[in-house]
Amino acid sequence: MKIDGGCHCGALTYEADIDPEKVAVCHCTDCQKMSGTAFRTVAPAAEENFKLLSGEPKIYVKVGGSGAKRAQAFCADCGSQIYGTSVGDGPKTYGIRLGTVRQSQELAPKLQIWTRSAQPWLSGLDAVPKIEQG
Repeated sequence: MKIDGGCHCGALTYEADIDPEKVAVCHCTDCQKMSGTAFRTVAPAAEENFKLLSGEPKIYVKVGGSGAKRAQAFCADCGSQIYGTSVGDGPKTYGIRLGTVRQSQELAPKLQIWTRSAQPWLSGLDAVPKIEQG
């Protein structure tokens, strides 16, 4: 599936070709901390299927629970996280942050990972009162 998107301020834009069946929610504590919320949802794209159209992301390199280094790309102006990928040589997969994808409503997650770190209250959200606009 062809997708496109960008950061909140519009400085960074991209396009990619992804497999919608591989969209995943990550509940790891790094994703919680770096996203500022309970989880992060990603759409993976092979390096050859991801193209940055405008802007140059700021890169922060973190060390994951496995010991692997991961480059976190975000907009230096508005702070929107765009993707994460491996560091160093070898083929790369870009974990595109679903909130930046224009077609995000069409991309329901098919997998959840690091569920042992999931916030226990997530399963009860359906019972929380809803307000259409806040």
